[in-house]
Amino acid sequence: MKNKKSSYDKLFIFIAVILLSLNIVIGVILITVSSAVYKSTKLDELQSIGDLFISCMQDNYLVTRDTRSETTKNLHKKFSSKYHLMIYIYDENGNCVLSDADYREDPKKVIKNSSKMTVAEVEKLSKKDFLDIESSNISASEPYMLYGTCFFLSGENDLVPSRMFAKIYAKSNDINSFSVKIAVFYTLFCALSLAVQLLLIKRRFNRLSAYENEFRRISEMYAKRDFSEQIPTDVPYTSPEIADYVNAVAADVAKSEETSKTFIANVSHELRTPITTIGGFVDGILDGTIPKTRQNEYLVLVSKEIKRLRILISSMLNMSRFETGTLRPNFRDVNLTEIVIQTVLMFEKKIEDKNLEVEGLGSERMSAEVDPDLIQQVVYNLVENAVKFINTGGTLSFRFERSINGICTIGIKNTGEGLKNDEISQVFDRFYKTDSSRGKDTTGLGLGLAISRKIVHLHHGHIVVKSVYGEYTEFLIQIPEKQPKKKG
Repeated sequence: MKNKKSSYDKLFIFIAVILLSLNIVIGVILITVSSAVYKSTKLDELQSIGDLFISCMQDNYLVTRDTRSETTKNLHKKFSSKYHLMIYIYDENGNCVLSDADYREDPKKVIKNSSKMTVAEVEKLSKKDFLDIESSNISASEPYMLYGTCFFLSGENDLVPSRMFAKIYAKSNDINSFSVKIAVFYTLFCALSLAVQLLLIKRRFNRLSAYENEFRRISEMYAKRDFSEQIPTDVPYTSPEIADYVNAVAADVAKSEETSKTFIANVSHELRTPITTIGGFVDGILDGTIPKTRQNEYLVLVSKEIKRLRILISSMLNMSRFETGTLRPNFRDVNLTEIVIQTVLMFEKKIEDKNLEVEGLGSERMSAEVDPDLIQQVVYNLVENAVKFINTGGTLSFRFERSINGICTIGIKNTGEGLKNDEISQVFDRFYKTDSSRGKDTTGLGLGLAISRKIVHLHHGHIVVKSVYGEYTEFLIQIPEKQPKKKG
């Protein structure tokens, strides 16, 4: 059988998509947060360097009182070169008073409109510092970090400090490079991690898929009435209870199949024998083979065979009624001892033929609320069984007991071969006949004890068997003295 795509294969695809999506989301968040933190750190560094330069410039102005003095230019050049900055200083009117135009490393790298600030820029920096990525005045493809601020210069004798503006630019390549490195590192890490995770999950799911396919294959065998294999129950990471349950059900079905085959064979044999006998006798009477002087003798035999057929069909119908729940017992107070005595009398001839000793029928009378017809059928089946399998000259014993909690017990015991332990557990099964009985019982179908148990259960009671192989067999009927009242 070709293995079908199992549910674990579909589950693996689902988990793979979930893990991949989760890693992508986490990666985007991680890269975004890391880049933002790194950007914030670099901007803070730029602000610190810018504030340091402004502080040094303010100290230098106290001495030189000139924003374009050589000392100030050297300070400007030193900071620009050391920290790779482009520093522009503007007066309060927005005119550039100090820049790196004279010693710029890259003459082509010019800040647009760097010679003068717009009125809007002046007003903006007067109110609030600017610290962010700037691309509009340089290049959109190569943005710079910009720190813009307002500060004041004053000499020793200045009554009013001069308001100044600073715009300090720094390359943002490190930020972009950091984001790329984080993205590459996380992608490689996630790819490796995801591959390992999926490999481990796939290996586990392959085992489970193989088990599921095996489960399906054997289940399909069960559906085709082939019970030659059992579902494995020792596979790791599976639920053995389910396999045990299915195996148990399959075993029960297999047992029922075997029992049914035996039943059909028995029924076929039992029906064929009386029908053949009846047909032969009737044909013999009709064609004159059987003389008229012996016709009555053969008609008696025909009558017995017809009764046998009637009992057989009645037993099968009763079993069907029990199983469908259509049989309703008619409970009333009945003398159980009398029922047993009347039933035993039906076997008087067989008891005499086997020279049996009967004990216990003189016990005190015991009554209970039962359906007399059904209970008599139970007693009949048990007595018939006892007489059939008792040893010649053996003892057939009866006992009647009533417990303090109102349970009536009828015991029917016979000496003889008895039952084996494995037979005791199956004796009440439908169509079951012990190996020893197959040679002795040529008329039974194995329905009597099964029907008896059904009847006793209808009386809210129990029927049990006790036996010592080679010594005796005893059946105990236990039913309540009063039937429980129906609710509602």
